[in-house]
Amino acid sequence: MPSVANIKSISYLKSHAAQISEDLAMNGNPFFITQNGEASMVIESVKQFQEKEALIAALKVMALGEKDRMQGKGISVAESRAQLAAARQRRK
Repeated sequence: MPSVANIKSISYLKSHAAQISEDLAMNGNPFFITQNGEASMVIESVKQFQEKEALIAALKVMALGEKDRMQGKGISVAESRAQLAAARQRRK
């Protein structure tokens, strides 16, 4: 749930952009921007954005893997280990 202190109007954003940027760098809490009294956008730090994007990518990979597993498109742990061992032997 957003902090009431981090809900700001778009006019506040226009006049305090530098301060918002500093606050994001310091405490990392996103800002919820309103326009005409309704939520319009969320401003978050680049670090938060990158972490969220990495998490989404990892979840997508996991979901694809689970989908493949459910369709029987995988290999067993034993087969995987055998493939890794064979690959190591070829590198020697």
